[in-house]
Amino acid sequence: FAHVCSDAVIGENCVLGQNTMVASGVSIGSNVKIQNNVAVYSGVTVEDDVFLGPSSVLTNVSNPRSQVVRRGIYETTLIRRGATVGANATIVPGVTIGRYAFIAAGAVVSRNVPDYASMRGVPARQAGWMSRHGHPLKPGGEGKLICPESGFEYVEETEGGATTLRCLSLDEEAPLPVEMRRGSEDYRSIRRRSES
Repeated sequence: FAHVCSDAVIGENCVLGQNTMVASGVSIGSNVKIQNNVAVYSGVTVEDDVFLGPSSVLTNVSNPRSQVVRRGIYETTLIRRGATVGANATIVPGVTIGRYAFIAAGAVVSRNVPDYASMRGVPARQAGWMSRHGHPLKPGGEGKLICPESGFEYVEETEGGATTLRCLSLDEEAPLPVEMRRGSEDYRSIRRRSES
């Protein structure tokens, strides 16, 4: 079963797995997949096209105590369009997970994550960049990074000491074209091909 509290907003074409809970005041976009054993607590906003893996953990209070009631003073967490949170990953409250970021299974995220960042470990550290199709990006020509499945081109940009990634092939706020929404090859095949 899935438990959805009053005042929760859930978009179209969402999948809620077994033993999921969506708390009051939560906003979930369209085409979101929430796998088994995930609780989305008050204070969390999930944009369109997000994947929350099995048993991923989202919290809303950094300093919980049973004797101290903090109901209504929840910290906010934002998971931006297209992000993936892997199985058993933990997202502490008060962070923003960037668009199309990829949080590896078991990672613990305690600070903001840039768009397209691939995060791994405890605490989570950036291990590279991921494409909109969920593949590690490899250098191409002219300083661009290329997705091995879609062929989309990306470029790193540095501003104010922070490096970000931008997709040159499609606006970050635009959904994938319908013809690109079905994978063409399994992950391991693409990985073997891109490593050779």
